Amino acid sequence: MSDPLRPVGDPVSRSADQPGEPVDQPEHDPGVESVEAVVRAQLAKALGGRRGMVEAAVPTLLFTVLWLTTRELNLAIAVGGAAAALALVVRLVQRSTVQFAVNALVGIGIGWFFVALSARNGGSADEQALAYFLPGLIYNGVYAVAMGLTCLIRWPLVGFMVGSVTGDPTAWHADKQVVRLCTTLTWLLAVPCVVRVALQLPLWLAGQSGAMDVDTVVAALGVLKIALGWPLQLLALGAMMWVLGRNRTPVSPAVA
Repeated sequence: MSDPLRPVGDPVSRSADQPGEPVDQPEHDPGVESVEAVVRAQLAKALGGRRGMVEAAVPTLLFTVLWLTTRELNLAIAVGGAAAALALVVRLVQRSTVQFAVNALVGIGIGWFFVALSARNGGSADEQALAYFLPGLIYNGVYAVAMGLTCLIRWPLVGFMVGSVTGDPTAWHADKQVVRLCTTLTWLLAVPCVVRVALQLPLWLAGQSGAMDVDTVVAALGVLKIALGWPLQLLALGAMMWVLGRNRTPVSPAVA
């Protein structure tokens, strides 16, 4: 049986008793030679470039500006949603990936659901505006806890990126060096989520309790959501790239 963690594209070693026999090549991408290469490739797909960042930021920016200037919650949500929908249509026409436009549209939809839920429960306009930011806090909190737990139980989330390329989702776990590297990368991936919750949650609670003016809180949350979005994510990914650039961890354990 072939080694599921053999570097992608690495030829199967000949056995000692069959030195002259031809061997089959595994059907994988020959460009992947190390864990670092695998993770870099996966992160490149997740980034989306400048366009993906803009598509993520514009709906939140429009919502925040319109709410603060018009106090029309439905208008703010509708314009933000229209911007996300327009980005999706352009992506479809250009036949490019719709992932980032869809993410923005889904985010607007979830925000609208929380606003509608607040309104149904008798929430004021201020409480409804704060409800728009609640899904992001929940998402980042859950994501941070989940990634932290995967590290604590020594099954770091980034390791499954390696498994998705090698063809075996769990075989990477047999190599302690791979586990150690993926644990470090997963902690770095969790840092932005922790920072967002640490900075935004106190503001949200202050607005909800009346300790701060809601307009001030909404403005601050809108600015922080944009500033702590792609910019913070890029810093974390830069740190991950620095870690990846220092080492070269084989996708498979070295053959003795």
